[in-house]
Amino acid sequence: MASPRLFRSLVVLALLAAPVAVATSTAEASPLQSGGIVNFGCATSGKFHCLGKAVRSPNGNGPLVVSTPVGYGPAEIQAAYNLGGLHANGRTVAIVDAQDAPTAEADLAKFRSARGLSPCTTANGCFKKVNQNGAASPLPAPDYGWAEEISLDLDAVSATCPDCHILLVEADSPDTDPLMTAVDTAAVTPGVVAISNSYGGAEDSTILAADAHLNHPGIAVTASSGDSGYGVSWPASSPYVTAVGGTTLKKAATTTRGWTETAWSGSGSGCSTVEAKPAWQHDSGCAKRTVADVSAVADPATGLGVYDTYNSCGTSSWCDFLLSLGLAQGADGWVQVGGTSLSSPVIASVYALAGNSVTSGSYPYAHTGGLYDVTSGSNGSCGGTYLCTAGPGYDGPTGLGTPNGTSGF
Repeated sequence: MASPRLFRSLVVLALLAAPVAVATSTAEASPLQSGGIVNFGCATSGKFHCLGKAVRSPNGNGPLVVSTPVGYGPAEIQAAYNLGGLHANGRTVAIVDAQDAPTAEADLAKFRSARGLSPCTTANGCFKKVNQNGAASPLPAPDYGWAEEISLDLDAVSATCPDCHILLVEADSPDTDPLMTAVDTAAVTPGVVAISNSYGGAEDSTILAADAHLNHPGIAVTASSGDSGYGVSWPASSPYVTAVGGTTLKKAATTTRGWTETAWSGSGSGCSTVEAKPAWQHDSGCAKRTVADVSAVADPATGLGVYDTYNSCGTSSWCDFLLSLGLAQGADGWVQVGGTSLSSPVIASVYALAGNSVTSGSYPYAHTGGLYDVTSGSNGSCGGTYLCTAGPGYDGPTGLGTPNGTSGF
């Protein structure tokens, strides 16, 4: 048992360091700008890692967890991308992740209620959670970091497409075979029109054989381009997916659109060393597959407010303190998040709103008029070329641009 003096010291530290709840409107919240960013901490025992990041607590190495909604919500995402008033008419977005999120449905319910959205539950047929083989049980082992990733993905779909149905497919581990089995399961599920993959790993000699699991004509398969800046990861580099880069999205009342976007510095991009260039991609500086194709908001500093409560410290008053210091895992309330883990489900949801039958990532290339061109920002050093530097037309970090309605999808 701790000595009284040590206990008093810990109490003082807790009072000084405990995160302050940020009071924000559920209709329009202001993004948190301080504290830097922190990775979700998904299990790293497999080949792939999740690509979500959260605004860091100013008190330590954990996320800033607060009691009320923060960051952008459905109103901002739909306004920024000209999606207001659109409907999916029952179409389903599938989310593929690793491990189980035990609180996924309850946390989704809290997010939707706080943001003024109708319920999306197992009972009303809007939400379904299955294992990689499509069964309700047994589910994979839970993981605090992947649960936070799952909350991000579910909330991103809800914010972008409130009436989309959501299928969550949980792979047994973050390895190629389980994740690709989960993608195949999603693809054969009736109603699924888009599949989002918010994870990535290094290219190697095995990915060409695995590409077949991403080849589902008629279904839009999206993949996050990466969160470590200039450089290529798979499955984003597969020619069968829409590779989704990331932007920093800010309100700008003086512009016609009302928003500005620049390339997010963490967005992955570049030239594959393995994957062949798809016929619909025509940039001249890369002989093989170029990443990305399109983009959406990904900077955690201008990110989505997500609700997640699966953590290693329970519900005690100490939990948020331990989370903020990085001494506990997961989250216990509202967290402002980003990464191309956010942009991938946003784009998958735009595909669902569009309702078109698509083949790989080709559709936006033939419909660039439905995109906002992102012309500034960089994600690293590549000699100043378009592969890491945003500019007019196609570039690596932001691809062809971000959604302006659904006509580009």
